[in-house]
Amino acid sequence: MIGDEAAAREWLKTLPEFDALAERRTERLISLLSEENRRQNLISAASLETIWRRHVADSAQLLTYVSGDAAPWLDLGTGGGFPGLVLAILRPEMRILLVESRPQRADWLRRAFAELDLPSVEVHGEPLSRIPTEPVRVISARAFAPLDRLVALSARFSTSDTIWLLPK
Repeated sequence: MIGDEAAAREWLKTLPEFDALAERRTERLISLLSEENRRQNLISAASLETIWRRHVADSAQLLTYVSGDAAPWLDLGTGGGFPGLVLAILRPEMRILLVESRPQRADWLRRAFAELDLPSVEVHGEPLSRIPTEPVRVISARAFAPLDRLVALSARFSTSDTIWLLPK
């Protein structure tokens, strides 16, 4: 268990994907998010103090549950970019589909991934029901919907090889 911000940053350094560029991009993501959080509630203000532990490390740990190519990765209800943008920072070549139906948040996600130079990220700023079906390797969601509704809405993207990562 990661106990504090320093421990979260140290843990991230053990990941082969967390190189100097990933660290700079993560710090920039946090800066962008902190600034935008004043305009819209992307994450709770209180969790900004523990963002490395509660959001960054929590997102990054999902990579430890997949091996090899995890693309495409479908992240439902991305909100402030967790876990989707953190995963894209760690694996910038991996195609990641971010689903965020709230237009203002989707616009912010687009600005963030452009500024972070993450060209493999796609933001779908509409309800999941309007997104064309395609098979994905991984489906993740942190706070998307109750589990039964989440599965019902997203099952059409799943195959027998899809990994579901639902840290709820």
